[in-house]
Amino acid sequence: MTEHASSSSSSDPLEAPEAAATSPYNQGLTPLHPPQKSLIRIRMIIRSLVLLALALVAEIALWVQLGTSPGLVLIPAALLALLQVLVLPHRIYRRWGYDMGDEQLRVLRGFLWRTDTIVPFNRIQHIDVAQGPLQRLFGLSTLIVHTAGTHNSIVTLPGLATADAEAMRETIKGHIRQDMI
Repeated sequence: MTEHASSSSSSDPLEAPEAAATSPYNQGLTPLHPPQKSLIRIRMIIRSLVLLALALVAEIALWVQLGTSPGLVLIPAALLALLQVLVLPHRIYRRWGYDMGDEQLRVLRGFLWRTDTIVPFNRIQHIDVAQGPLQRLFGLSTLIVHTAGTHNSIVTLPGLATADAEAMRETIKGHIRQDMI
């Protein structure tokens, strides 16, 4: 794995403020790869554009049908879009963290609803490394862990450098083989 994912505390003084800014919620966990924040922001921009397009259609429909004043729908939608693009990406990014121990994978996530998932390696059925077009652009991948059971049987960990995700997959695969012996 690369240096970013292999240790949660870095000796690089430039990376220390980022680790300090990650609140006690995910203290001691490895943060996602930094380009994930840009990817979250791009996704929020796309969502905001859709929101603004729908708000514009609603604004025009209300103006034509009811003669309402301009800005009734579009202004609140624009404020929400600004919030989505400027504030939420950083907050979402810093609320993700993970730790791969000797016998388990811990994934902590959530901005409003927090989830702390611990996956013992002996419960893992198979592992995928997935990459969408935007993830490829940033050199990121998502580690997908399928476990035994039906409830919450799929655990995803987005925002990993592709090399880190592949190394984690190989490490977990090695642990699974050891448990089978």
